[in-house]
Amino acid sequence: MSTKVSDHLLQRLREWDVDRVFAYAGDGINGLLAAWGRADDNPRFIQSRHEEMSAFEAVGYAKFSGKVGVCAATSGPGAIHLLNGLYDAKLDHVPVVAIVGQTDRSAMGGSYQQEVDLLSLFKDVASDFCEMVTVPEQLPNVLDRAMRTAYTRRTVTALIIPADVQELDYSPPQHAFKMVPSSLGVAPYAPVPADTEITRAAELINAGRKVAVLVGQGARGARAEVEQLAEVLGAGVAKALLGKDVLPDDLPYVTGSVGLLGTRPSYELMRDCDTLVVIGSSFPYTQFLPEFGQARAVQIDVDPFMVGLRYPFEINLVGDARETLTRLLPQLKPKEHGDWRTGIEKNTARWWEVMERRAAVSADPVNPEYVFHALDPLLPDNAVLTADSGSAANWYARHLRIRGTMRGSLSGTLATMGPGVPYAIGAKFAHPDRPAIALVGDGAMQMNGMAELITAGKYYKEWQDPRLVVAVLNNQDLNQVTWEMRAMEGAPQFLPSQAIPDVPYADFARSIGLDGVRVEEPGGVVPAWERALAADRPFVIDFRTDPAVPPIPPHASLDQIEAAAAAVLKGDSDRAAVVRQGLKAKIQEMLPGGHKRRGHGAGDGG
Repeated sequence: MSTKVSDHLLQRLREWDVDRVFAYAGDGINGLLAAWGRADDNPRFIQSRHEEMSAFEAVGYAKFSGKVGVCAATSGPGAIHLLNGLYDAKLDHVPVVAIVGQTDRSAMGGSYQQEVDLLSLFKDVASDFCEMVTVPEQLPNVLDRAMRTAYTRRTVTALIIPADVQELDYSPPQHAFKMVPSSLGVAPYAPVPADTEITRAAELINAGRKVAVLVGQGARGARAEVEQLAEVLGAGVAKALLGKDVLPDDLPYVTGSVGLLGTRPSYELMRDCDTLVVIGSSFPYTQFLPEFGQARAVQIDVDPFMVGLRYPFEINLVGDARETLTRLLPQLKPKEHGDWRTGIEKNTARWWEVMERRAAVSADPVNPEYVFHALDPLLPDNAVLTADSGSAANWYARHLRIRGTMRGSLSGTLATMGPGVPYAIGAKFAHPDRPAIALVGDGAMQMNGMAELITAGKYYKEWQDPRLVVAVLNNQDLNQVTWEMRAMEGAPQFLPSQAIPDVPYADFARSIGLDGVRVEEPGGVVPAWERALAADRPFVIDFRTDPAVPPIPPHASLDQIEAAAAAVLKGDSDRAAVVRQGLKAKIQEMLPGGHKRRGHGAGDGG
């Protein structure tokens, strides 16, 4: 039997070491589906419940495996559904290749069923490389460039393959005019700045007395070098949210996340430093970095397109974080670990005491901060954590301490709702021997998390470690937006937009062969976590949490707190009446004594 274009596509993916494709079927890729059958499902076809989830699962797989994530979908609506997940990958610099079908070439331009101008549709999200295969000889070059570009530029690329082209007999490009031969693979490489630029950076850093370091996901391969940098300079290290797993939080000088979702010691580190070193981060919120003119700054990033952003850096070093630090460290002069470092460590230790107090505040029925704080000491050292957008991201950022080989991520730049559960599924395919924990709000769970439990149920028996825990903050409120409305608009909760139904999430999980429990009082929190972490299958914990526990920026002043409380007072619902009675006292109880003074504070974002 002849080799079809679709057969060669799967063969070429195997040669690129692609072992699974996250996908959903449709007649626009029928040729590919038939080829999968002939190839004995190699690479594996991982079936989601929706194409957007296929894209999210490919993103999660890529984030946690270090390999390119591949997703596939049919023409028209299937291709459209991929977009949100693909934009999530693009904005977080994650390598993902999308393979999509298209109507037959003979029907193009005829307003045919499911005909969409896919080249235009993907022009932005796959701006680095997006091509349509129109003849068999074109295939290897297009696929190879898509894979190579995704790997090297850490971005999204796309292949569009018309349905009739999928069914053509494959013939390779010839040694001939207007033919483009191709080859596999991309060798590892680590660019470094010029020696003169490294020397300039060392001189700038050596001149400082109070050094702050900010790391993002681009520093993940340089953990040892960043630790050495902090020790040599007596520096504190803050982490952008995508870089939460770059350094363990049990290092006393690691101040935690920075930004609106960040910590008080990270805010103080940026507020008081005179020298800033940013490594592998495109943290977007300028207002949470040092005041302009306060600190001299150096940036290290592998991508020349991402340097020089966010802050007036004096020196922008374009290079791999590990290799650049390896060359920089010998030129740095050790600084005494004096008052600056001591203060950082004291502030960080005090912050964790504040977190413990905040978690202990009474709530109706369960304090969401306690849910996360109780999980922290129970986390396996090899856990993979995912958090969805919303208030869950606040508590993930502040209460969970990375240690051991833990990994964690969320939708950092797009901040889209819905990736928490599919990220965790992608993580399980990247690390089937490790437990995964998805931390999601009830809005995201209703949006798509419940459907993807079906996907988890379909595949969990083939994972060496079957544990995939989904913790749902069930407060019947789109809570992050509710609090943003109060803080930014001075508006009470707008129930028609914010209130959502109470759903028995654990019951649903059990109905499809998984397990779960609902927790409606604080005494049930720890036993639920322990039960979930010992389960032999995916497990859903339905935590009934209090929507009146606000995600307060850690630097907030009493004036800002009262403004949020005043917005609640405008409400006339029964819930608002409850909030009115206890909100201000509750918030003040959560804050350390030094934060109760009046005055305005800057934001703390992530």
